[in-house]
Amino acid sequence: MNTEAVVRKGRKFDQVLAGAQEIFLRDGFEGASVDEIAKAAGVSKATLYSYFPDKRLLFLEVTSAQCCKQADEALVTMDFSRPPRDVLRDAAERFLGFIYSDMGQRIFRICVGEADRFPELGRQFYQSGPMTMRRALTNYLGQAAARGELAIVDLDLAADQFAELCKADLWTKLIFGVQSEFNQDEVDRIIEGAIETFMARYGA
Repeated sequence: MNTEAVVRKGRKFDQVLAGAQEIFLRDGFEGASVDEIAKAAGVSKATLYSYFPDKRLLFLEVTSAQCCKQADEALVTMDFSRPPRDVLRDAAERFLGFIYSDMGQRIFRICVGEADRFPELGRQFYQSGPMTMRRALTNYLGQAAARGELAIVDLDLAADQFAELCKADLWTKLIFGVQSEFNQDEVDRIIEGAIETFMARYGA
C-alpha cells in the first residue's frame, strides 16, 4: 500500500510520529495500543486517526522516518572529496553507530519480527536507510575510481562487500544475543580490518 495516498500531513503530524515511535520501540507493533500512542503524543485518538487511518500505516511511517533521518544526517556531514580511507572510515563509523545503537537494534528486531505481517516493511526499511547509504557509497567509489584512487569495475558489488566487511564478527554476536554492547576498541578493530581488506582488493 502506498502510504502517501492516505497519510495526511498537518500541524501535529510530527507530534503524533514522536509519540508513536516511543510506544512502538517500547512495545513492538502487536503490543502497542492506539490509546497509549495517543497519550504519548499528547493528542486525542480522533486526531491520531485523522493523520493515520490505521496502526499499520503509522508503524510503517515511524520506521521509515527514523531510517531516513539517519541516512540524511550521514550524507549531509560526509565529505566525499576526501581520500578513500578517510571516507570509508567515516561511512563505517556511521553505519555501525546506527546498527549497534539501541534505536537501530530495536528497528531491526521489529522489522524481522513483523516480516510475515508486513512483507513490505523490510523493503521500505532497506530503501529508506541502507539503500540511501549504499547509493551514496557507490557514487563515491565511482568518483574515487575516476580519480585513480581505486580500481573498481563493479561499484555496486564493492559497496555491498564493504558493508558486509563492517558487519564481521560483532553483528552475528548481536543478532544471536551473544553480546549486546561493544566498546570502541572492538568496533575500531572491525572498521580497520574492513578498510584494510577493502583497500587490499580495490586500492589502486
